[in-house]
Amino acid sequence: MRLIVGLVTITYLAISGVRCSQDVMKQMTLNFAKLVDLCKKELDLPDTISKDFANFWKEGYEISDRNTGCALMCMASKLELFDPDGKLHHGNTKEFAKSHGADDSMIDQLISLVHKCEAAIPEQTDSCMQVLMVSKCFKAGIHDLNWAPSMEMLLAEVLAEV
Repeated sequence: MRLIVGLVTITYLAISGVRCSQDVMKQMTLNFAKLVDLCKKELDLPDTISKDFANFWKEGYEISDRNTGCALMCMASKLELFDPDGKLHHGNTKEFAKSHGADDSMIDQLISLVHKCEAAIPEQTDSCMQVLMVSKCFKAGIHDLNWAPSMEMLLAEVLAEV
């Protein structure tokens, strides 16, 4: 009996941890996405990148537009998630994630995933393409962790704000 109760508890905690992580990723995505229009305007980017952002977490959706990488770089810069060398700023990234409900373990996994992606992607001469390639790797890693927010969650939140 204790074994069954223990397994149920572990299963519940694992499911709750994933749900909690999906909620954190949803909140970070929504906050990050508030900068899309500002960066589109600032960089004179086409409206076509809006489709990439609307479908970013959709499994199987392939992001390939260089302009989306430029927008991501702009957005991350505005949130001060990069240091002056264009590398991930650990302190600011930790604060950004923590302000959206991430605990230290999740923050460490997120930062580790970004570093893993940076190391796995061959250095690009075009910084927009570099950011795009790293973000595609990051997206795949988040899906592997089952942390990607569902499109329904994001849509419901966006509609609630309107």
